[in-house]
Amino acid sequence: MQISDLPYPDPGVPDARSGPRFLLWLGRNQLGGQFKSLCWGLMHHCGIAGLPFAVGLGVEAVVDRDGTRLLLVGGLILLLGIAISLGDTMLHRTAVTNWITAAARVQQLLARKTAELGAALSRRVAAGEVVAVSTGDVEKIGWFVEAVSRFLAAAFAVVVICVGLVLYAPALGVVVAIGVPVLAVAVLPLLPHATQRADVQREKAGRATELASDTVAGLRVLRGIGGEELFLGRYREASQEVRKAAVRSARMWALISAIQVLLPGLLLITVVWYGAELVLDGRITVGELVAVFSAVALMLYPLRHFEEIAMAYSFSRPSAKRAARVLSLTRTDPETETAAETATETATATASDAERTAAVARPPAAPAPGGDLYDPETGLLAPAGLFTAVVCGDPDLAGRLAERLGGHPADTVGNPSVLLGGVALDDLELDTARTLVLVQDKDPVLLSGTLRELLDVPASGAVGAAEALAAAQCADVLDALSQSAPDGVDDPMDARITERGRSLSGGQRQRLALARSLVTDPEVLVLDEPTSAVDSHTEARIAGGVAALRAGRTTVVLASSPLLLDRADRVVLVDGGTVSAVGTHRELLRDEPRYRAIVTRETDEEQLLDSVEGLDKLRELTEIEESA
Repeated sequence: MQISDLPYPDPGVPDARSGPRFLLWLGRNQLGGQFKSLCWGLMHHCGIAGLPFAVGLGVEAVVDRDGTRLLLVGGLILLLGIAISLGDTMLHRTAVTNWITAAARVQQLLARKTAELGAALSRRVAAGEVVAVSTGDVEKIGWFVEAVSRFLAAAFAVVVICVGLVLYAPALGVVVAIGVPVLAVAVLPLLPHATQRADVQREKAGRATELASDTVAGLRVLRGIGGEELFLGRYREASQEVRKAAVRSARMWALISAIQVLLPGLLLITVVWYGAELVLDGRITVGELVAVFSAVALMLYPLRHFEEIAMAYSFSRPSAKRAARVLSLTRTDPETETAAETATETATATASDAERTAAVARPPAAPAPGGDLYDPETGLLAPAGLFTAVVCGDPDLAGRLAERLGGHPADTVGNPSVLLGGVALDDLELDTARTLVLVQDKDPVLLSGTLRELLDVPASGAVGAAEALAAAQCADVLDALSQSAPDGVDDPMDARITERGRSLSGGQRQRLALARSLVTDPEVLVLDEPTSAVDSHTEARIAGGVAALRAGRTTVVLASSPLLLDRADRVVLVDGGTVSAVGTHRELLRDEPRYRAIVTRETDEEQLLDSVEGLDKLRELTEIEESA
C-alpha cells in the first residue's frame, strides 16, 4: 500500500473487542508494508552488525602487514556502508508509510463510526475523549504499528551479533551473549509504573481538552453571566494537573533511559577489562578484542529499539483501548451491544474480516415511496404527503422523539423501531435510512465556507437553493452576508460563513439550516423547533413557505407555536410518552385542555380558574332553565 493510494476504498471491519486485539488487527492488515520494512531493517542492522567483524579483520590485516587482505577488508566495509545507507533510507521510508497508512485507517474508521452514530456519539462518549482519540491517539497507534517491524529487525540483528561473537571469539563472546539479554529485560519491571503514569497523564489531558471544548462552545454564554474567568481558572488548574502528570511520567521514562545508558556502559567496561586480560594471556588477538568492543558499542543502537517498542506499546495500548471503545459502539443501546457480543464472541473469536462482514445479515430493501411514518412506542402516525405537527408537553421528549423518527434512538432496549412504509428504519442500511428521513434538531450546526458550499448537499434536485432560501425567509440573511463580504464578492452565495456560523444571529443560523434541509428534499423531513429563534412575523411566513414547498411530501414538525400548528394538516398531542389526541389545531385548542395549556402556556391555576368559571356558567344556565 502506497501513501498515494489513501484513503482506503474500505478500511475494513475492525476487531474492537480490546485494545491489543485492535492493534493486532491493524498489524495484520499491513503485513505487506511490515514485511518490506522488516527486510530493509534487516539490511540496515545486519550491515551495522557486520562492521565490527570487518574492523577486526582490518586490524588483524594491519598487524600481519597483509596489504591484499586489508584492501579486501576496505571493499567489504564499503559494501557494508552502502547496505547501511540504503537500508536506513528505505527503512525510514517504509516505516513512515506504515505509520501514515495505519493512522489513516484509524481515522477513516473513526470518521465512519462518527457518521454512523451521529448525535448519539456525544451522549455516549465524552467530547474530550473523542478529540483525544481522533488526534493524539491516532498518532500513537500508528507509531506502534510502524515500530514493530523496526524492533523485529533490531532484535534479529542483536541475535546475529551475539551468535557471531560467540563463534568469532568464544571466550569473550559468551560474556556479551549473557549480558545483552540482561540489558534487554532490565527495564521491564519499570514499564508498568511508566505505563500507569502515562495513563494518568492522558486521562488528565482528556479532561482538560473536554473542559476547553465546553468553555469555547459556551464562551458567549459565559461572558453574559460573568463566568468566563471562573471557567478559565478551572482550565488553568486542569492544565497544571496535566503538566504535573507529564513531569511525573517523564521522570520515569528518564530513569528507564538512564538505565539503558548505564547498563550498556557497564557491559563495555566489562568487555574491555576482561578482553584486555585475555589479550595479555594470548587467548584472543587484538583484532578480536577490537571487533568485540566495536560490536558491543554498535549494539547500543539496535538495543534502543527495545526501549522504543516498550514505550510505543505502553502509549498505544490505552490509545487503542479508547479507539476500540468508540469503534465498538453501535446505533443500539450498550446493554444490547453487550448481549450481542456475548452471544457471538465464540463465533467471531477467530473470524477474518471477510467472515465477520459476511456474518452481518443483509438489510431489507428500502420501502416504496409514499409510505406512512409510524412510531410504535408512542403511537405517532405521520401519514404520507401530509404536514404533521407534534406537540409534546416535555421538551426533552420532543428531542428524543425526533431522534427516534430519524432512526437515531438514544435507547433501544425493549423499544421497537420506527417504521416507514412498514419497514423498520433500524434494519435499513444507514445511508438508505438517512436518505429517506432527515432530522434537523433544535441546535443545527453550520460548517465554515461559502453559502453555496453550505447548500451543496446530497439532494433530490427537485428543490433549488433559491426556493429553499425563500421558503426559509433568508432574504435578510443574504443582505447581511452581502454587506459583510469582502470587495469583489457580489453574489451573496459566494460570501463566507464563519465557523459554526458564529457571525450570524441565532435566528439567521436557524433559517439557513432550515434552507439546507429543504434543499435536501428527503421523503420525510423531521424538524425539531425550527423557528424557536425567530420573531412571530417571520415565523408565520416560514410556516407558509415550508407548507407550500413541502406540499405532497411527508413533513413532521415538533413545535408548540400556534403559527406553525395552524398551518399543519393534522396535529398530534403526545402526553405522558404516548399519543393522547389527534386533530387540527383549532379542534384540539377547543376540546383538549392539556393541549390548550401547552400551546397557550396556561398555568395550572389558570386552567383551574377556567374550569371554575365554566362550572359557574353551567350552574347559571341550569338555574335559568329550571326557573323557566
